[in-house]
Amino acid sequence: MNAHTQMPRSAWVFPLLAVLLFASTLLPGIGFTHSAGGYAFAAVLLVILFGTVFAAVHHAEVIAHRVGEPYGTLVLTLSVTIIEVAMIASIMFGDKAAPTLARDTVFAVVMIVCNGLIGWAILAGGVRFREQEFQVTGVKVYLCVLIVISTITLVLPNYTSTVPGPVFAASQLIFIGVATLLLYGVFVYTQTVLHRDYFIVDNDTASGDHAVASNRMMVMSTMLLLVSLVAVVLLAKKFSLVVDAGAAAIGAPPAFAGVVVALLILMPESVAALAAARNNDLQKSINLALGSSLATIGLTVPVVAVAAYALKETLVLGLDPRDMVLLAMTLLVSMMTFGTGRTNVLFGFVHMLIFAVYLFFVLVP
Repeated sequence: MNAHTQMPRSAWVFPLLAVLLFASTLLPGIGFTHSAGGYAFAAVLLVILFGTVFAAVHHAEVIAHRVGEPYGTLVLTLSVTIIEVAMIASIMFGDKAAPTLARDTVFAVVMIVCNGLIGWAILAGGVRFREQEFQVTGVKVYLCVLIVISTITLVLPNYTSTVPGPVFAASQLIFIGVATLLLYGVFVYTQTVLHRDYFIVDNDTASGDHAVASNRMMVMSTMLLLVSLVAVVLLAKKFSLVVDAGAAAIGAPPAFAGVVVALLILMPESVAALAAARNNDLQKSINLALGSSLATIGLTVPVVAVAAYALKETLVLGLDPRDMVLLAMTLLVSMMTFGTGRTNVLFGFVHMLIFAVYLFFVLVP
């Protein structure tokens, strides 16, 4: 047993602080306002929320190491998706209508993952190892599903006629929600049952020295993971108020909120993916990154669609022409990057450049 099996103090302190912070907001006078006390509350909220998200991912990783790949990656992506849905719902269905938030967040996740995270991982791995290998067959499965699922949810709404785009009619929204959920379910079955070998690389230099968690550690991590996820869901509404205030203060466009939510939920997973790439385990980085994209669309869109339908809220899904160009370029470059089973620094730099272009045009539309 090594140090890795010892639970970091932050892994249980932050979930506890998150629960206490939410409990404190039930008292009158405690919460976010445009005052010195309100700004102090916002700072504390951000620190605790970020720490709790990291704690949730830590516990998901402990469980992931116990159950093994690719089930472990699935635990991570599902945990992050729960956090994402909570964030989107809290802002989208809050006091201030945000019908484009789900679209902006989903698109931001795709761009951050497929360009920022993948690009950084390939660049870091390329600098250290020159070339890295991965399972081409597994990546093709990811990209095949990602191309279809992103097109029918983010592009197709612009070209329907029952209701003028970029929204779906109610029947179309139900059909697309079921279709994306079904496609993601078949993908998970393929990843975890039918073709597990597509998503695993036998690499002697890859990180494989993690001690398996004991039964006691598994029980503790499972309980603390649930507490962390519930705490994040409870604090999501408070976080949405801070995001709205921050965006208004800097005059940011509406898409800015989607980027902030995506960055928050992807940050811990990004750390894990980058660490795997630096340990010459690019396959795990790809599993985490592309798995996040698929889970985001395959699970978030159906859940948000159901919520929008039940609450009779407008759900704008179709991207504008500029973002459709960026999405098409991302998918095309991804197919070429992962076409040979080897990556190098140039591929990483190209993806990072596309990500920089995306961020620039979010702030300067």
